[in-house]
Amino acid sequence: MKKQKVQTVKTADRSVKPAEASAERSVKTAVKKGVKKLKSDGAFPYLCLAPSLIGVMIFFIIPFFVIIFYSMVDNPINKDFVFLDNYIAIVKNTAFQRAAVNTLTFSAISVPLAVVLSLMLAMLLDCKIPFVSQFRTSFLCPMMVPVASVVLIWQVIFHYNGVMNDFLANFGIEKVDWLKSTQGQLVIVALFLWKNLGYNMILFLSAINNIPSDLMEVATLEGASPFYRFFRIKLRYLSPTILFVTILSLINSFKVFREVYLLTGDYPYDSLYMLQHFMNNTFRNIDYQKLSSAAILMAIIMIIIIGGLFIAENKFGEDVESD
Repeated sequence: MKKQKVQTVKTADRSVKPAEASAERSVKTAVKKGVKKLKSDGAFPYLCLAPSLIGVMIFFIIPFFVIIFYSMVDNPINKDFVFLDNYIAIVKNTAFQRAAVNTLTFSAISVPLAVVLSLMLAMLLDCKIPFVSQFRTSFLCPMMVPVASVVLIWQVIFHYNGVMNDFLANFGIEKVDWLKSTQGQLVIVALFLWKNLGYNMILFLSAINNIPSDLMEVATLEGASPFYRFFRIKLRYLSPTILFVTILSLINSFKVFREVYLLTGDYPYDSLYMLQHFMNNTFRNIDYQKLSSAAILMAIIMIIIIGGLFIAENKFGEDVESD
């Protein structure tokens, strides 16, 4: 009896395995047919993009429209529509005016310096000077240093009793309270450049290496001067990278709040009061309509500046190509 039961079980297993295999094959065939249909219908790329699109929709697009709504109501509770009254009030706000002027001034100083100095460093490294690797590494080191450590170093250097004032005292110059005076922006500009020059320099080095070498050799053989080769040939190929580095530096200049906050706190000296300070303090007061209006105005300013940069780059590229 036992032998008969064992044989019956084995027979059943043998009959089940082919059934499972056929079912698995049918599922795979159905999946393959479905994928082929999606590809043929053109829906497959959208299916792959769906998770990213959903994430962008939830965390960026929908909140942006919510901010626009908050900027046009009196408060999130009553939700009475006031149209542009919040924008008019925020433009007249003295704290916002001071923060906007300080931020734009800082960007106008630091961004061109970051682009020009990083391009000059990249051109210098391209000349095959001695100790190129050590020189490049020294400019990339700030990228590996945590922000808190960078701020601590800057506090030691630019404190009233810090290294900078001790150095200047050797030349008979009086002490300056760098972080509590009009010279505070110079400290932040120096910090911004020290932190960002290395990365920008690497981007320019990569773009310089992509310039066709045969074109430069022909220009040299034809007797073109270094000035002509740089402005007429190299800048043509570097213009997209210049645009990218400028936009990247501009975005980073608007994000300098982190360093300034760690150096000076919530309410720094007037010259160091940035837009992010204004928004941070407004958020603490739960003034959503003021915060939303400031955020929308800041976004509009960024769009205008970046759009102007794209237009300038296109015109510059056309002029160089026509020559």
